[in-house]
Amino acid sequence: MRTIIMIVSVCMLVLACAAPSKSGTAATSDSSSGMVLASASFTAGESIPRRYTLYGENLTPDLTWDQAPEGTKSFALISRDPDAPGGSFVHWVLFNMPEDVRCLPEGLGRDSMLPLGGTQGTNSFRRVGYDGPKPPNGTHRYYFDLYALDGMLELDQTATAGRLQQSMKGHVLAQASLMGKYKK
Repeated sequence: MRTIIMIVSVCMLVLACAAPSKSGTAATSDSSSGMVLASASFTAGESIPRRYTLYGENLTPDLTWDQAPEGTKSFALISRDPDAPGGSFVHWVLFNMPEDVRCLPEGLGRDSMLPLGGTQGTNSFRRVGYDGPKPPNGTHRYYFDLYALDGMLELDQTATAGRLQQSMKGHVLAQASLMGKYKK
């Protein structure tokens, strides 16, 4: 029964990632690698809709990427707010997403192990999974930084962004970023 549920979940994720985009799309890449990170949930440099924030439904936005460099064995993602009062605040940590994964559908949930492969780590709220924007005041920027890595990492769901960044040293083949804003 569990195998059937897993197969159905993976099929649903594949179909969700292949669905046509909803609102606008956005894409950015690092100029040296050509890897591109995009979203139909919000446009680069523009407002992140309330549904993806802690003021709304707190859903993960969909993300897609392509043009990963040769030799990529896994992907990692860190979502952060550099404008937080106490310094950079991490909203989402993911790693060990397999090399054939090219999208994260909207609304992934909090399970540490993703149905498509990979692990969600611990954010600055000290919770596993995604917690969206919740700026106390003003406009904050939220970066989604995707990394193509040359291997898998020896980490579990307790891994923070700091531990992930330490583990990635010397293994990053390419990086792409997507930035959206939210104003309270």
